Amino acid sequence: NGKYRRPYKLWTPDYRTPMQGNLLWVYEGQTSFWDLVIAGRSGMQSKEMILAEWATNAANYSVQAGRDWRSVEDTTLDPVIAARKARAFPSATRTEDYYNEGALMWLEADMIIRQGTNDAKSLDDFAKAFFGGKGGDWGEVTYDFDDVAQTLNAVYPCDWPKFLRDRMQLPGQPAPVAGIERAGYRLVWRDVPNAFDRDKMKNAKNFELTHSLGLTIDKDGVAGSILWNGPAFRADIVNGTRILAVDGMSYSKERLEAAIRAATDGKTPVRLLVERGGRYRSVDIDYHGGLRWPHLEKTGAGPDWFDRLLAPKRAL
Repeated sequence: NGKYRRPYKLWTPDYRTPMQGNLLWVYEGQTSFWDLVIAGRSGMQSKEMILAEWATNAANYSVQAGRDWRSVEDTTLDPVIAARKARAFPSATRTEDYYNEGALMWLEADMIIRQGTNDAKSLDDFAKAFFGGKGGDWGEVTYDFDDVAQTLNAVYPCDWPKFLRDRMQLPGQPAPVAGIERAGYRLVWRDVPNAFDRDKMKNAKNFELTHSLGLTIDKDGVAGSILWNGPAFRADIVNGTRILAVDGMSYSKERLEAAIRAATDGKTPVRLLVERGGRYRSVDIDYHGGLRWPHLEKTGAGPDWFDRLLAPKRAL
C-alpha cells in the first residue's frame, strides 16, 4: 500500500515532477482502516477502543463546518499548501481528513460488501485483489480511480464510482456514520468520555470539550481547537485564551465540569474569567447541554457486524 500499489500521480519519474496526492483517501484511508481492524483481529487493541476511536472521528466530522465547502479529496492538498502547521480554526478549513474520514468510508464499503454477500466476502477480498503482489516482484503498479472502482465491482457489483465520488469528491455530505449504522450501531452522547477520548486526554494532559463548550483546554488552562460557531467561538474565545477562573474560583477541570453540569438548568451560563494578550475579561458562555462525549451504541438484536469485522483470521 503506497509502495507496490501507488496512486498514479504519486509515481514520478524524477525529482523535478511534483507528486499529486488526490487518491490519498485510497492509500491512507486504507491504512487508517486496516491499522484498527488488524489491531483488533490480532488482539493488540480492544473492540471497545476501536469503536471509541470511530465514534470520536465520526462525531468530530458531524460538527465540522469545513465539510460544507470542502471535499475529503480536496484535503489531500493539505500536506503541500498547509505544511502541517497549526491553524486558527481547523474545523472550518479542514485538515488531512482523507485519513480518518477515508477509513470511515472504507468501513461503509466493507459493510456493503458483507451484507450484500451474506458475509461471504468483505473488504479483505478487495485488499487481496488490489494489493496482492507477485512473489519476488518488488516493482510498482500504479492505480487510478477507475482501477479502485473496478476492483470493488469485481468483489461485489455496486455503483462504486458514485459511492466513491459522493463521499470523497463532493462537499456538503452527511456525517460519515453510514458504515457505523450498517454495522448495527448508532452514534450517541454521554456525560463521560469514551475509552479513546479518556486515554487521549490522559496522554495529552488536556480537557477535550469539543461537543459541549466547543474547545480543548490544555494543562495550563489555555484554550485551543476552537470549534467554528460553537459556544466558545460565539463567546469570542479564540486559541491562546487562558481560562483563569470558573464562577469566581481559580480554574480547574473539576470546577469547569461542575459549572457545565450546573448550566443544564437552562438559565445559568458557564461563567469564566479569561486572559489573552494581557487583557482580562469576564465571559458568560450560553451553553446548557451538559457534558457530551461520543459513544457507539448497538441498536438491535441482530448480528454484531463489528464482531465479524474484527474476528481473527486464520493464517493461510
